[in-house]
Amino acid sequence: MKMIAIFAAIIAVFVAVVVVRARHIGSKSPASGMPAPDFTLNNQDGKPLSLREFRGKWVVLYFYPKDFTSGCTVEARNFQRDLSQFELKNAVILGVSGQDENSHQKFCAKEGLHFKLLADTNYQVSSAYDSLVNLGLAKLSARHTFLIDPEGVVRKNYLNVNAGKHSAEVLNDLAQLQPPSAPANN
Repeated sequence: MKMIAIFAAIIAVFVAVVVVRARHIGSKSPASGMPAPDFTLNNQDGKPLSLREFRGKWVVLYFYPKDFTSGCTVEARNFQRDLSQFELKNAVILGVSGQDENSHQKFCAKEGLHFKLLADTNYQVSSAYDSLVNLGLAKLSARHTFLIDPEGVVRKNYLNVNAGKHSAEVLNDLAQLQPPSAPANN
């Protein structure tokens, strides 16, 4: 009986530590109006890609925990579904997680993804965006998104993401943040 109580206490402490850590994730994320931290990571094709390459475009920089998991698959499929709408708004989608290029390539092939997934295998970029969940022995990128304007400035961050509704939410916010189109001269 005493061993069960000790074991239960240890589990309670572990859960409390995880909850406290989870509450602090995102508290130091780049805020709206701040320059987005630049980075270079390999994409699913093993080619280095830097954030600065996308100056002049809006960037949807989304962090996700792991390829092939249910929430991450739903989120990626929805971004793919809406990709043409993002492109019409001069926006690119970049997904970041801790899996390597090979995993990302397989995920893109299986799900028919036509945007870039970036391999943050050492979690430096996830850390720079305060989007890292450290569970002791395991690390994962947190489900966060940063909407970055054409000058490289964070315009909105999403720290509580609903994977099923997120793409539509970002599209809506992007439409509100962009200046209205100038009328055509006849």
